[in-house]
Amino acid sequence: METYDQDRPCQKWKKKAYGGIQPGYPDNHTDSTFLQEMITNANVVKRDLFKVILDSISISQYVSVVSLVVSIWTHTLNSKIDEHTLLKLDIFLLALGFLVLLVTSPSLSLHLLMKYFLNISFFISGLYVLAPIYHTLTRSISSDSIWALTVSLLVIHLFLHDYSGSTIRPPGALNNPKLTSNISLNASIVASVLIASRLPSWLHVFAIMLFSLQVFLFAPLVMFCIKKYSFRVHLVFSFVLVGVTLTVTYQLHRLFFGTLLVLMVFISVICPYWLIRIQEYKFEINGPWDEAKLCFDITE
Repeated sequence: METYDQDRPCQKWKKKAYGGIQPGYPDNHTDSTFLQEMITNANVVKRDLFKVILDSISISQYVSVVSLVVSIWTHTLNSKIDEHTLLKLDIFLLALGFLVLLVTSPSLSLHLLMKYFLNISFFISGLYVLAPIYHTLTRSISSDSIWALTVSLLVIHLFLHDYSGSTIRPPGALNNPKLTSNISLNASIVASVLIASRLPSWLHVFAIMLFSLQVFLFAPLVMFCIKKYSFRVHLVFSFVLVGVTLTVTYQLHRLFFGTLLVLMVFISVICPYWLIRIQEYKFEINGPWDEAKLCFDITE
């Protein structure tokens, strides 16, 4: 085994990525210059509390949308909303969605609009045919299991939803939605089927399924286009939506209203404050020991 003589003169140590052992030094030798290139918190982004609160509004906005859907489900199950009112609401929401897309998306061509319209027509036709099947799909399952599954699926839907993007690809976008976003959408569709199967007629099922899928499929696209078009309009729309949701839930059930209000405050105030506070304890160290990173896209 080779030994290193401390009294033997040797050349000055140099930091080398490759080349093996330098004469006169052990392979794990470092001197005082090794840490001169150490950098702390080079990639840490300093966040502003007000900006984080504004960014969290998108989450509160979509939580409000899901809460409104749950309110409509509850009123329909309690026979306070009939199937004809639901169908009118479906037509109104569909027309409003197309109008918002036309106003907020300059890249939306007539060809793409006709493609959307054709796909929705096939979608509605298929849903109309499958409505009698959905009506009897869960007849052998107890109501308690249905409610538990529905709540669990909605929690999964909210947890995996892509709050920075859209459920379907927006006009002009190059990337498709993420996998977690598709899983979230599937969870909401199954929850809608479970609720629809408890309604008294297949026309009720068709109307509530069309309403639910319009919201879960197209509401994220509409909200994404509004935010991209104007952030100020996005804020106004969000505050109006949250206000309407709190009003509807207050009339529906006090506990539901209280839970939703606490959740809104937690998402839009407490969580941003926590993020800013814990950022003070973030400590990142970079130096010559880090792995090399590509500065170009390997797929190019």
